[in-house]
Amino acid sequence: MEAGDPGAMFGIGCDYRDGINGHSQDYTKALELFHRAGELGYADAYCSIGYAYDFGRGLEVDEKKAMHYYELSAMGGIVEARYNLGVREYRAGNFDRALKHYMILVRDGYTDALKMIQVLYLEGHATKEDYTKALQLYQEYLGEIKSSQRDKAAAFDERYRYY
Repeated sequence: MEAGDPGAMFGIGCDYRDGINGHSQDYTKALELFHRAGELGYADAYCSIGYAYDFGRGLEVDEKKAMHYYELSAMGGIVEARYNLGVREYRAGNFDRALKHYMILVRDGYTDALKMIQVLYLEGHATKEDYTKALQLYQEYLGEIKSSQRDKAAAFDERYRYY
């Protein structure tokens, strides 16, 4: 961490957040480390800050700030942040925006997003074409990651199943 490694900053920030590995629980210290790691390009840190604002972990709940940090994290490729954005848009009734977030995630094989697109479809907030496209994107993803090694692992133990 002293060398400026953002991953180490994030990891120690998590230790402070959770009060583990010899660190007492200290949300202020955790958030300070998350901010430093985020500024150095560690997108996971921004997701943790968004979560803190979303659920009031160490600071007041602030939906706008939560969205801001989830957006920064999602732009950095963190799927959980994009999923959180989709959920927040869904809850706010912005179904088109939620669908866009979920479609991006489905391309990367995020099954929870596929389930949410199904919910949008069943509730009448997404079209049959939207749901069909999501299923096609998910199938394409599965085709891209298919390998004999993965199939052997899945046959060995259900926890390794990828489909």
